[in-house]
Amino acid sequence: MKLNDILDALFPEGHRVDRNDKVLIGEATLGGQSIAVLGTTDAAAVDHAIALSLAAAVLATIEKHPGRPLLFLVDTSGQALSRSQELLCLNGSLAHLAECVDLARRRGHPSVALVTANAVSGGFLSFGLMADVAYALQDAQVRVMDLRAMSRVTKIPLEQLGELAGNSPIFAPGAENYQRMGGIEAIWPSPSPSLLAAALDEAVGRCRAGDPRMAIGRVRGGRQLAATIAERVAGD
Repeated sequence: MKLNDILDALFPEGHRVDRNDKVLIGEATLGGQSIAVLGTTDAAAVDHAIALSLAAAVLATIEKHPGRPLLFLVDTSGQALSRSQELLCLNGSLAHLAECVDLARRRGHPSVALVTANAVSGGFLSFGLMADVAYALQDAQVRVMDLRAMSRVTKIPLEQLGELAGNSPIFAPGAENYQRMGGIEAIWPSPSPSLLAAALDEAVGRCRAGDPRMAIGRVRGGRQLAATIAERVAGD
């Protein structure tokens, strides 16, 4: 689905979102309320420039528009994979972006992420999964690492990983598996203002009450141990 079609479907009241290379920054109106719209498009590989641009936009929203909700549109192939980016400590820029999203939460800005096409690895983690609640469109592809790359990193044979992926969503790519783990709240058949309005209501509650995704993953059978271990640690 094309970006403009997604924006038109989400915001029939109007939107003004600028596209600078593969970075999206702008605002839109939903139910008479202004929404900050940020994110990436065209399977952007998130590098220093993209991470810092998004971080600056989040900080500008916090400074100029207290409490304004944030919508992150996610279409990323992951973090930029180059030696120069790593030598310049791309991890630091990604962490800075994540910290800015967390600051927005603590300042009362509810945030929603919507995966429109691709959500991969650090490009997704740094702002999409940092939102209070995340959703995905029906055809979206969500993964941290494909099984071949995972096999190279972990030294686990590809065939064994394939078997594990068949039994555990932790090893398997796909928006459905992230939904089972609680990372994705729901998969939308198509973008709509009513779905976004409900998502923002959910984000407001989570912004105030805390992050329930580990518990949701336990209930859905995707993450059996995370919530239990966290509860034990918190109780010690």
